Amino acid sequence: MARQPLVLVPGLLNTRRLFEAQIEGLGDLADVTVPEIWRHDTIGAMAREILATAPPRFALGGFSMGGYVSFEVLRQAPERVERLALMDTQATPDTPEHTANRRSLMEQCKLGRFKGVQPSLLPNLVHPDHLGDPAITQPILDMAAEVGVEGFLNEQKANMVRPDSRPMLVDIKVPTVVIVGREDHPTPLARSLEMAADIAHARLVVIEKCGHMSTLEHPGQVTEALRRWLTQ
Repeated sequence: MARQPLVLVPGLLNTRRLFEAQIEGLGDLADVTVPEIWRHDTIGAMAREILATAPPRFALGGFSMGGYVSFEVLRQAPERVERLALMDTQATPDTPEHTANRRSLMEQCKLGRFKGVQPSLLPNLVHPDHLGDPAITQPILDMAAEVGVEGFLNEQKANMVRPDSRPMLVDIKVPTVVIVGREDHPTPLARSLEMAADIAHARLVVIEKCGHMSTLEHPGQVTEALRRWLTQ
């Protein structure tokens, strides 16, 4: 049985390491690629690179910011996406408050104060039960350092002007899984409920005792949800 092409798009300050467990766990089913989206400063450019390097038809999964990019891939070439996975993400655009916060962070970076993800930010990203587990928290810190200040600035620029993807949800016809941690703060459960309700062929998977970083916090459950999605 031939393996399916699967593009997994990481989130803000994330790299391929975000999906290590899923790449290994789906190795018999999928040929996985993970684009380095932080090299571009618009959602459109990120999507165009994915389409330029992906096979003619492929399954697409996006985590957090990667979900925003996945929606743009669907805008540009819906006929090429066979399946869609939306992980800890949302279809809404940035709020004015979020945009202002991003601008503040960008100014700090320009003053040489880029610190990546600090340990003090981890309670917003992972479930309290996981704060003491370096197998979960250390990769988050390491990935941010790898992306670095230029990548962070690119991603923030792209995030601030991303379009509202809610109107397009009803037009998504491919098999879709929406995965979210019950205690996800950056992209709350309510956002996933909205997406799952509006996408015709969507299945919602809520992971208990899990924050935003579901692929790291409960890698086995995420992998199993993706396995079912790839084989349904």
